[in-house]
Amino acid sequence: MAVLNAARRVWLFDLDDTLHDADGASMAQIRDAMGDYIQQQLGLPRAEAEALRNQHWHRYGATLLGLVKHQGVDAAHFLHHTHVLPGLEARVRGHRPDLAALARLRGRRYLLTNAPAAYAARVLGSLGIAHLFDGVIAIEQMQLFGHLRPKPDARLFRTLAARLRVAPEHCTLVEDALANQKAAHRVGMATVWMQRWLHRPGGRPGLRRHRKPAYVGQRVRHLQALLRRG
Repeated sequence: MAVLNAARRVWLFDLDDTLHDADGASMAQIRDAMGDYIQQQLGLPRAEAEALRNQHWHRYGATLLGLVKHQGVDAAHFLHHTHVLPGLEARVRGHRPDLAALARLRGRRYLLTNAPAAYAARVLGSLGIAHLFDGVIAIEQMQLFGHLRPKPDARLFRTLAARLRVAPEHCTLVEDALANQKAAHRVGMATVWMQRWLHRPGGRPGLRRHRKPAYVGQRVRHLQALLRRG
């Protein structure tokens, strides 16, 4: 098998809990805002709103998908009102050696996030790394035939490779979420499980960080390790 020229590699980086500590910066606020939105827009008691949010998250991988499909929520309205996040920039925290390693990676680099574009721009701006990416693919750009198809939809990964004019096997997805890596692996992409922000006291319950599923090509705690991939 021929070795891929590193300059032809396309890197697809997740944002939250991959390039920055999203739990510390935004996740709690976003979850609360989603609960508020569902409660207010659908007229549900808070407990039912939270249950619906969790149900859609577990079934579709994104709360928004379930709300659009079953409750007729307008996607743009939802994304705007759940990502206002006052003071976000002051809470954003990355790991400087990790971020410096991005600039040294050969190949094209894209941000691939299920978050809205405005939120992604704020986080990248706070980290000072927006200029390191050839493009940002946010949830608004994850539409196929008029329907949202965000991660972990395998159709997104196939379409994205075609859009970038690259074979899937020339792409590497760097992610904290295993479901997204599993879908990318199905279409032939290489996968890297970024674990830096998963290693914290009281981290995600039930997550076994030391296992390596067959669809995970590499586990890393720092992005410098990617430099050894070429």
